[in-house]
Amino acid sequence: MAPDVVIGGAEDAPRTADFRKLAAAAATAIYTWDTRTSSYSEVYSRLRDWWDVLPDGSNPLAVLVQEFEATGVNAGSYTTLADQQAHRSAAVESLHCDSELAKVRERPAPWEGLHVCTVSVNVQDQSISARNTYTASVSVMVNCPPAVTAPTDHCVMVGFYAAPSRIVY
Repeated sequence: MAPDVVIGGAEDAPRTADFRKLAAAAATAIYTWDTRTSSYSEVYSRLRDWWDVLPDGSNPLAVLVQEFEATGVNAGSYTTLADQQAHRSAAVESLHCDSELAKVRERPAPWEGLHVCTVSVNVQDQSISARNTYTASVSVMVNCPPAVTAPTDHCVMVGFYAAPSRIVY
């Protein structure tokens, strides 16, 4: 079980060579926002800052938009949620990476330094009229040294899947 990682709205991705720590923090950030303090553009921009586009363009920002919307939020719904002073927080329940995932054992990462982690997060949605707690899974792809497309001293997130049909188990 991974420790809880809390990411504030304005904090940057942690600069770490520990792919598990980055995957846990990314999963938490993906499911954390607050309409009382941030616009949809600010929430999207924060996540965009985490996403490192690979030189070959295999992880376009269109995927970021699609997968973020799979968490149940888009520009239109965010406006409605803002009227309800809605906010969402997440805490890591479990973290499984690389060979701990059957799909990765069947089809290993295409290069050394690319890691896949599936994170189960406990999500709490709250507004002035309701409170809902549930568990969600998100698969996070992290690129680390020695990958030639990774920074020399830390890992970066190169993608995530939040759509249930795309989660890596």
